Amino acid sequence: MLDVLVILLRLAQYGGAVVLLGTPLFLLYGLRGSDAVALGWTRSLLVSAAAVVAIGSAAAFAAQTAVMAGSLTEGLKPATLGFMLTGTSLGPAFLVRTLAALLALLALIQDKPSRGLWGFVAVAGLIVGASFAWTGHGAATEGAGRYVHLTAAILHSWAAAVWLGALAALLILTFGRRSKTVDSDRILHRALHGFAGVGTASVAVLVLSGLVNSWFMVGPDRIAGLLSTPYGLLLTGKLVLFALMLVLAAANRFYLTPHLGSALDDPEYLGPAISRLKRSLVMETLLALGLLALVSIMGTLAPVSAMEMAM
Repeated sequence: MLDVLVILLRLAQYGGAVVLLGTPLFLLYGLRGSDAVALGWTRSLLVSAAAVVAIGSAAAFAAQTAVMAGSLTEGLKPATLGFMLTGTSLGPAFLVRTLAALLALLALIQDKPSRGLWGFVAVAGLIVGASFAWTGHGAATEGAGRYVHLTAAILHSWAAAVWLGALAALLILTFGRRSKTVDSDRILHRALHGFAGVGTASVAVLVLSGLVNSWFMVGPDRIAGLLSTPYGLLLTGKLVLFALMLVLAAANRFYLTPHLGSALDDPEYLGPAISRLKRSLVMETLLALGLLALVSIMGTLAPVSAMEMAM
């Protein structure tokens, strides 16, 4: 039961973390300042994300301690929690993550939406994203490759957040076209166009950092483990979902976004263009949620390299 709780709390934190980093960055580079400030949903979305990360991280710290201690009762003892906080590398990482999310939450509650506020929240998101590497497999590597693996894990976390946080914002923009005016449609088109280059860069970082991570977690001489171990099977599933997301992202950039731009001056084609975009973004979001779920489970399993070493 505790293991399931740890996985669910990981998923909640991942979901909050991608919004906490990727969405404010998207508001900075993907939209004009006046357009972004005028959006009514930004504060509530980011407040929710910060709260989820803060509460989820604190709860995950207690749950992870209970798992390591063998029971919830033993894990919640002050002495056990104190040892986890001061005697392991996991404890400080959970603490930093919680504090960063709380600082972002306080800033979002007290300040009005602005580029400065989003920049502050994005910095907090960078800290949150990096902390996942310290509580994951990236920090477990020993020897000369330790910091190479850790750096790759941090970059992988950041790149995923940049992509998925922007995806969340684009989904809300698309479905939030209440006025359905030409201006709102042009804002959406500019946002899609603004994300194109950043999205491509995020994919490149994801691929390169993923290759480095796979070198340590699997290795070229253990490829067979991808189909013979639980971790390997989940990693294979993750790669399949990632490939499907790439197909949809490419369609959005090279087909749906240009068609939306062409349809802005033709009301007859605007509705169908928006509908196709909505379907694509929904499918991409569902795939992203599935991918985050797989990653949440993978974080609780021994990688292929560790299992083969044990054998």
